[in-house]
Amino acid sequence: MASSPSFHMYSLPTCIMCLCVLIETTSGQLSANFYGSSCPNFSSIISSAVNSAVSNEARMGASLLRLHFHDCFVNGCDASVLLDDSANFTGEKTAGPNNNSLRGFDVIDTIKSQLENSCPGVVSCADMLAAAARDSVVALGGPSWNLTFGRRDSTTASLSAANSNIPAPTLNLSGLITSFSNQGFTTNEMVALSGSHTIGQARCTVFRARIYNETNINSSLATSLRANCPSSGGDNNLSPLDVVSPTSFDNAYFSNLLNQNGLLHSDQELFNNGSTDAQVRTYSSNAATFSTDFANAMVKMSNLNPLTGSSGEVRTNCRRTN
Repeated sequence: MASSPSFHMYSLPTCIMCLCVLIETTSGQLSANFYGSSCPNFSSIISSAVNSAVSNEARMGASLLRLHFHDCFVNGCDASVLLDDSANFTGEKTAGPNNNSLRGFDVIDTIKSQLENSCPGVVSCADMLAAAARDSVVALGGPSWNLTFGRRDSTTASLSAANSNIPAPTLNLSGLITSFSNQGFTTNEMVALSGSHTIGQARCTVFRARIYNETNINSSLATSLRANCPSSGGDNNLSPLDVVSPTSFDNAYFSNLLNQNGLLHSDQELFNNGSTDAQVRTYSSNAATFSTDFANAMVKMSNLNPLTGSSGEVRTNCRRTN
């Protein structure tokens, strides 16, 4: 992935240099070159840290992607998901979809520390999450996409919004369509984004009901999963969301659905005699189409209601406000 272009301005008077940096870093609009002068190495710092984390543990790629998703679905892409509880608010980390589930906070801490050493107080945590999500997908063999930057970080969080806005793994197709529509996504974009489950793992407690109670699941898969997920106990035992290639970002997730090998109830709902069956078939046979649609949907997600300009801050520590 190419780094953001650097603006070489050494021949200009110092006062003009400062003015250009000020304009670039305080603009109320997102732009591809937002950090071109103020932190020209920010992209390479993030990608290097992500590559290292994913190399150490492939699952971390899915975890960083999920952090971005769970951030943007709660009042926009503002890094609220990273905030710890404070005297003024309860953070989102203990919400039902996040508690004992979200991971990667330590990787974000590492990236933030490196950025603060390189360009203090410049790169927002929200922009870091957007870039880390993309770089995680690329590190696992998936597509890249062009991002714009300039998001600011929120100074509060919403436990209630995290509990209500993030789609549950128990949703049926109608519920999934509604949940994503509430964020401005079409049904086609919802299916494309669901393809992120081609990487990562899920806890037993999330899919136990499916493997013991549902009939539209491959019997061999159900038998295999029950060995790792007993009818009681073992709630935190893990199984891959994609049983074929869990550490590669590819289109195998959709082929799994054709064979009733979806791990989550919400996964299999995408191919269950419904309106999205045809799109699942297309993605299962055409990886390039899936990659293109996924990348486009991720661009849209990264731009959900960002804070810009004076509407937010640039946290020096992603876990707390300044």
